[in-house]
Amino acid sequence: MTVHVIALPGGVMPAAQRYASLTAALGAEVEFHPKDLEVYSGPTPPPGYSIEMEVEALARFADSLGLARFHLLGYSGGGFVSLAFAGAHPERLLSLALFEPASIPGRLSAEEAELYRRLKSELAGKSGPDFMRTFMTLQVRDGVHLVPPAGPPPPWMETRPAGLAAMMAAFGAHPFDREQLRRCDFPVFLGHGDLTGVHEEIRAGILARLLPDIHIRRFARIHHFVPPEEIYSRDHVEALRELWKPETRRTREDTRGHLSLQR
Repeated sequence: MTVHVIALPGGVMPAAQRYASLTAALGAEVEFHPKDLEVYSGPTPPPGYSIEMEVEALARFADSLGLARFHLLGYSGGGFVSLAFAGAHPERLLSLALFEPASIPGRLSAEEAELYRRLKSELAGKSGPDFMRTFMTLQVRDGVHLVPPAGPPPPWMETRPAGLAAMMAAFGAHPFDREQLRRCDFPVFLGHGDLTGVHEEIRAGILARLLPDIHIRRFARIHHFVPPEEIYSRDHVEALRELWKPETRRTREDTRGHLSLQR
């Protein structure tokens, strides 16, 4: 049986690059279908850009592949879209795998609202490289050194500040009842790094209370901006391989809110 996985990237790196190392690691075991976000469908964000636009485009993409049901993989901003899709169309998913979703759809808790207020405040008035530098620094723990990429930036980087700003605005505007996530009776895997900011631990706790069948794992010496091949380590690949096995069936009692730490 062919395992079909649709993979959504975050708000910076294109899908093919984000998932190249994971695709290579799994080889013929999984048929990957990377899909770029609609916010980058043109040189500037589409007029009226919204998360509904992303959710509808994802459904059309799956339809174009002939997939009534499929496994969904999302990173960062793509993780937000994946959660929004899961809540709207739980019947279409066989499983959901996430790494550090940029936010959780729906009304923010007090802790989430304060983190968002700080991020918005720090980014106000910034653009271009200054916007990107501030955005990245705020996503990791104090003391984490972010290594600047070598060489000139790729052409697609020019669209990222505007795209990220549009996504952040769309996150807050997306109408979503978090109770919808309780209908997601498929297995969910959520990974996050121990060098990423505390916001990911807060989100993991919220999702553990909402999703009936979730396995949460924290990976050591990893943060949001390490290269994809470091995020999708051997242990991470094995966890995804297990999630996508056709015979995998987790019980809610065994997996609800489970947390393990990669050594």
